[in-house]
Amino acid sequence: MATSPDDRGEYTGFAELRCKSNYTFLTGASHPEELVAQAHELGYRAIAITDECTLTGIVKAHQEAQKRGIHLIVGAEFSLDLPELGTTTVVLLAPTLFAYQQLSSLITRARRNAPKGDYILEAAMLDDKIKACIAIWPVPNRSLAELRLTGKALQSRFPRLWLALELFLDGQDESKTKRVLQLSVTLNLPVTATNDVHMHIQERKPLLDTVTSIRVGKPVYQLGALLEANGERHLRSLERLRD
Repeated sequence: MATSPDDRGEYTGFAELRCKSNYTFLTGASHPEELVAQAHELGYRAIAITDECTLTGIVKAHQEAQKRGIHLIVGAEFSLDLPELGTTTVVLLAPTLFAYQQLSSLITRARRNAPKGDYILEAAMLDDKIKACIAIWPVPNRSLAELRLTGKALQSRFPRLWLALELFLDGQDESKTKRVLQLSVTLNLPVTATNDVHMHIQERKPLLDTVTSIRVGKPVYQLGALLEANGERHLRSLERLRD
C-alpha cells in the first residue's frame, strides 16, 4: 500500500500488508525475521505478517522490527466459510491493542472449532467480536455477479473492508485490475495494493516450489499449474512497485 505523493510527486512510503512466513506451514519460504529485515533494507515504511490463522511468527518479527526500526503490523489470514457462498480468503489486520485482542480470540475460537492442527472459521463466529480489525479481501477470479454477492456478505460483517489488488505478471493483471476496480465502484469499497508475499527474496523460489511439492504430495515436475508461475511473490523493490 503506497502513501500519498510528497511535494516532489514521489511516494513517501510503502507498507506490505500481506506476507506469509514459514509459520504458514508448507506455504511460506522465509522466516518472519527475514521478511522484516528485507522490508527494512528495501525502504518499506511497514510490513504486516499475516500467517494463516496463527500469530506464532509475530514474536520473532517484532524482535527484528524493534532492531531495524520498521513498523510491524500484526495480522492473520483466514479461509472464511460464508453461508451459501462457499469459502473466501480474508486478511485481518490489528491496528490497535484492542484489535489485537479480538484477532487473538478469533484465532483461538477457529482452532477450537476443528481437530488439532486445523481450523474452521464460520461467518457466524464473527458477530461484533472482530470489528476493530481492518479486513482485506484478495478478490478471487470469479464472475462479477458472484463477487458482488460475496462482497456484500463481507461488508455486512466487516465495517472496515478493503479490496486487495495483487499483480504478478502472470498474464492476468489486466483482467484482474478491471475486475477489482469494477467491484470497488459497485460496492463503494477502497482498493489497496498487496503482493501475497511468500518469500523475502526471489532466490527462494526453488524452496517455495519444494514446500509446495511436499504440501501437495507430488514431485515438483508433476505440479504444473500448482506451482507459482514466476518468482513475483517476494518483497519487491520500491522502484519495481512504482513501475
